[in-house]
Amino acid sequence: LSAKYINERHLPEKAIDVIDEAGARSRLAPASRRKKTVGVADIEAMVAQMARLPEKSVSSSAKDILKNLDGKMKMLVFGQDNAIDALSEAIKLSRAGLGVDNKPVGSFLFAGPTGVGKTEVTVQLSKLLGIELLRFDMSEYGERHSVSRLIGAPPGYVGYDQGGLLTDAVIKHPHSVVLLDEI
Repeated sequence: LSAKYINERHLPEKAIDVIDEAGARSRLAPASRRKKTVGVADIEAMVAQMARLPEKSVSSSAKDILKNLDGKMKMLVFGQDNAIDALSEAIKLSRAGLGVDNKPVGSFLFAGPTGVGKTEVTVQLSKLLGIELLRFDMSEYGERHSVSRLIGAPPGYVGYDQGGLLTDAVIKHPHSVVLLDEI
């Protein structure tokens, strides 16, 4: 699990850290809740905490969620079957290990008139996967100078050392659905 979900460090260090942290957490628990052995659920919880992921996406039940992802999405969002198929296929390929590490699972452009379900697809996807939805209303960033609020100030300007709204949100929630709405 550490090889799959923790990307900042290398093996075997990250695997040993997961086991060490899970053991320490078990040892620090009150005597009434302490277990003799660290189980799979404890390791999954520790990997989720270290990778800043929801436990739901690291657990073994994530396979069941992915298996039925397109069916559940189609029941929640009507008329977007092609978009849902492409989205679920990309997620399944990435989670199967066929995607590129340290890159987004996918970048999708949903185009169409108002009210067809473009935003709803992303909202339901984040709910089903149990991950954070980062929504940015791009109509607020129509002017050239307002983009710095989103990505941060360029080098040499005041506030360069501070990130923008988008960059800070992605650093805080690296495994999330990012929605740039109303472009």
